[in-house]
Amino acid sequence: MTPRRARRPRAPAWTATLTWKAAVFIAVMCCALAALLGTLVHVSVTGQTVRDAREKALSRLVEVTRSYEAGEPLPPFAGLDPAGLPEPLRRLTARGERGTVIADHEGRPTMWAAGPADGHALAVRVDHSVGAGTIDALDRSIVGSSVLAIAATLAVGVAAVTRVTRRLHATAQVARRITAGDLDARVDDPRTKDPRHPQDEVAAVSGALDTMASSLQGKLQSEQRFTADVAHELRTPLTGLSAAAELLPEGRPAELVRDRVRAMRGLTEDLLEISRLDARTETVDLAVHELGPLVERAVRASGTGTEVRIARDATVETDRRRLERVLGNLVANAHRHGRPPVVVTVDGATVAVRDHGPGYPEYLLSSGPQRFRTESGGKGHGLGLTIAVGQAEVIGAELVFANVPDGGGAEARIRLPEYVRFTTDDDPEP
Repeated sequence: MTPRRARRPRAPAWTATLTWKAAVFIAVMCCALAALLGTLVHVSVTGQTVRDAREKALSRLVEVTRSYEAGEPLPPFAGLDPAGLPEPLRRLTARGERGTVIADHEGRPTMWAAGPADGHALAVRVDHSVGAGTIDALDRSIVGSSVLAIAATLAVGVAAVTRVTRRLHATAQVARRITAGDLDARVDDPRTKDPRHPQDEVAAVSGALDTMASSLQGKLQSEQRFTADVAHELRTPLTGLSAAAELLPEGRPAELVRDRVRAMRGLTEDLLEISRLDARTETVDLAVHELGPLVERAVRASGTGTEVRIARDATVETDRRRLERVLGNLVANAHRHGRPPVVVTVDGATVAVRDHGPGYPEYLLSSGPQRFRTESGGKGHGLGLTIAVGQAEVIGAELVFANVPDGGGAEARIRLPEYVRFTTDDDPEP
C-alpha cells in the first residue's frame, strides 16, 4: 500500500494580500539598511576610539621609557614584565618591537602598550573603560534608533499601501456589482474627474473600469430596447395572423399554421418578459403560502402529468404567479429535453424538478442558461430556463442546476426564503 504524502500546510489567506507583502518588503529593506548603516557607524567610531587609546598608550610608553633610561622610578601604571601583560605583547617585545593590545585587566578593558627594555618588557596600561562604554552606548543607540526608524517607516509605508489597497478593493467591489448586474455601479475616483490632475495606476484602472461599464451598459440597453421593440412590433402582425389562421378551413395545413402562430406568440411573450427582467423594473407581490399546495397547483396547470412528492411542507413568502412561472418552465424543460418520469419534490422550502434524461449540457452547468442556445437536435428556443433564472432572482430564490450522478438525469433545485413568523407575548397560543 503506497503511503499517502502529507499535505503541505497552506499559508493563511492574509499573507497573500498586497499590504502584507509590502509590509514584509519594507521591514526587510529597513532592517538591511539599518544593519548596514549601524555597522558602518560602529566600525567608524570603534576605530577612532581605539586609535585615540593607542596613541595615548604609546605616548605614555615613550615617557616611561625616558624615565626608565634616566633611572627614575616608574609610575604605578607602568612596570617591567608586569603581571597580566598579554602574551602577544611579550612575544612582540622579545623580538625587539613595540605594540599595543586591548585586553581585560582586573575585570576592566585596558589598552596595553609595551616595548623592549634590557631584555625585559617595559609596559604601560591605559584604562579603556570609557571608550568601551562609549562604544556600547553607541551600539544600544544604533539598535534603539533602528527599531524606531523601522517601526515609523513600516507604519507610514503600511498606511500608504493601505490607502492604495482600499482603492483597489473599492474598484473590485464595483466590478463585482457590475458582474451581478448592477450596471449603474461606478468607482468615480476623483483623480479621474479632472484630466489635468495627475493620475496613478489605480486611478487609471478605475477610469478604465468606469468606461467599460458605461460602454457595456449602453450596449446592453440598446439590446434590451431592440428586443422589446421587436417583440412589440411582432404583436400586431401576429394578432392578425392568428385571426386569419382561425378562418382557414379545417385540415392539416390549418393545424400547422395555428401551431406555428402559437409558437411565435409564445416566443414574442418570452422576449417581452426577458426585456422586462433585463430592465430590472419588475415588482413582486409577496404573500404567505403553503409551498406544497402551491407546487401541486402549478404542476397541474402545466398539464404534463408530472408526479409531485411532498417530503416536508413549509410556509414561504413569495410571489405566487412568478413562482408558478418558474416551476412551469422547469417542468416543461424537463419534459422537452429529458425523459420520464419527471418528479417534483417539495422538501421544506426547497423544490426539486428532476427528469431521467441525459442531463444538462456542460455549458449550462458552468455558465448558466444561454438564450437561443439548445443542444443539437433540441427543441425550443432556449428562453425558458433563462426566464426561470430571472424570475427566481426577482422573488429572492436561488435556482441551481445539476446532474444526478451515474446518469440519473437532470435536477433543478429552487430554494425559497422560508417564512418566519415572529410572535410576542400578546399573541395567542397556536
